[in-house]
Amino acid sequence: MRFLPFLLLFVFLIPEASAQESYTFSIARIKYDGGGDWYSDPESLPELLSFVRRETLIDVSPKEEVVELSSDNLFSFPYVYLTGHGNIRLSESEALRLRSYLEQGGFLHINDNYGLNAHIRREINKVFPEREFVEIPFEHEIFHSAFDFNNGLPKIHEHDNGPAQGFGLLDDSGRVMVFYSYESDLGDGWEPQAVHEKPEALRQAALQMGANILVYAMTN
Repeated sequence: MRFLPFLLLFVFLIPEASAQESYTFSIARIKYDGGGDWYSDPESLPELLSFVRRETLIDVSPKEEVVELSSDNLFSFPYVYLTGHGNIRLSESEALRLRSYLEQGGFLHINDNYGLNAHIRREINKVFPEREFVEIPFEHEIFHSAFDFNNGLPKIHEHDNGPAQGFGLLDDSGRVMVFYSYESDLGDGWEPQAVHEKPEALRQAALQMGANILVYAMTN
């Protein structure tokens, strides 16, 4: 069963807790094998979630969870995040489980923190050998769902002097199941300003683009 649209989630799934502690849903960071630092930029998601709660109507938990692809808890998160600098390895069962999650309406955001590209493309090919990443056009909803990015993905951190690119893996309906931010490093921009010393304008661009991705995931 596909995940319910965000508005239905908001109506039906608000926990019975105090107003101070209640939220509609949580997101999770994927813990993976292979040696890559899945835990990199540890303050990035809390900063993004704080921004999203402040600047949009999305009632997301201010704290990220951590999930392994082998866990049944995977299917309780409508949005999962994967990042790192190095290698990643998915077992056959993990690849099948991720495929099932995505086909049932889940959303995966992959952020290349540098050095992940060759490894993640190889592993995603295990998940969907019949599909390929396509570059998302600038007019796509994901670049305009909350804030407008008329030139596509913002360049937050310089790696190999290449342009920032947003790639997607689409299902048969055209929904972006996997969004892959490449040569942008949104996670560095989400971190507190003191960590990477990014200009505030760049940090705001990273947070706004992150909000766009989350809004898109929850409304498609």
